[in-house]
Amino acid sequence: MAIQLARTPFRSRRPSTRRLAADAGLLALAAAFALPLVWVVLSALDAHAGLRVQAPDSLTLDNFDAVLKPDITFTPLLNSLILCGGGTLLTVICSTLAAYPLSRFRSRLNRPFLLTILFATSLPITAIMVPVYALFVQVNLIDTMQGTIFFFAASQLPFAIWLMKNFMDGVPKELEEAAWTDGASSFQSLLRIVLPLMGPGVAVVTVFSFVMMWGNFFVPFMLLLTPDQMPASVSINDFFGNRGTVVYGQLAAFSIIYSTPVILLYVLVAKRLGGGFALGGAVKG
Repeated sequence: MAIQLARTPFRSRRPSTRRLAADAGLLALAAAFALPLVWVVLSALDAHAGLRVQAPDSLTLDNFDAVLKPDITFTPLLNSLILCGGGTLLTVICSTLAAYPLSRFRSRLNRPFLLTILFATSLPITAIMVPVYALFVQVNLIDTMQGTIFFFAASQLPFAIWLMKNFMDGVPKELEEAAWTDGASSFQSLLRIVLPLMGPGVAVVTVFSFVMMWGNFFVPFMLLLTPDQMPASVSINDFFGNRGTVVYGQLAAFSIIYSTPVILLYVLVAKRLGGGFALGGAVKG
């Protein structure tokens, strides 16, 4: 009995020690992610910003005034919105139309098709840019916004189809069968029943596709040649001058402005992302 009582305090310390170690690891990981963000914010308000994370001697908005120009910020951001918005819209529409038959109809080709899509997601973008560039030259899509939008959508479609199908599987098919009994077509049931019920899934695909396109540098850099058509993901390279000189303050200010549309998009769909498929009772009774 005495031995058991003596061991009890030692056993009670073990969970607390592990918990402290886990908390310390999570804090270190959070600091690693937060440090670049802190540098961006402080450097954007510092007239003499450098690579070091330091509080500015005096707060200033000169860096924002220097980058808030049509040729530096507004035109590239507008190009990014056109490219990423058009590519995201095309991706959501095509992935929905492709995921619906894969989710609702059984076929021997479903599994091979999904495996092919899974393989397509593992292909590096750099491995296919040379044949894509040659193809775009042949069909006169090089240096065009619509050509870049098409390629953006095509590059995001494989994973978007996987996501959309998984979310669509969560919508009970009995709801569609009831609509079919009332005379609705498959397309009408998709628009009026499935899509409204899988709002969080559509929001996830939208945000994921937009973010992946928004930060893509290589594709527009290869497919667009006219400087006036370059998106912000490419024009940010102009802040890196020759011989290693970088205007860190303006780069940080531009980075904050460049990140704003993505943050706003997430805020707009945050409520949809927090939703769930509470459809279990919809098919009862």
